[in-house]
Amino acid sequence: MLVKAHSTELIGRIARAERKRQGLRQDDLAAMIGSSHVFLRAVEQGKPGVQLGKVLQALEELGITVYLDVAKESAIAITGQSA
Repeated sequence: MLVKAHSTELIGRIARAERKRQGLRQDDLAAMIGSSHVFLRAVEQGKPGVQLGKVLQALEELGITVYLDVAKESAIAITGQSA
């Protein structure tokens, strides 16, 4: 299901819900991405100052794919591929 991620709070709620659905504890997921449960708690609380790279890593580990909806011309210029 596609969800428009319009805030850090929503991303955090989605990550938490998926982590719980998979039966993972915060410290389990944190270990999988080389981070701490404190970091995961900050992500799940929607704190805006967390490291984007680690957030993307956590989402990927949970099986959540992140897409960015950009203008076709920008996508071609960035990736070198036509959409």
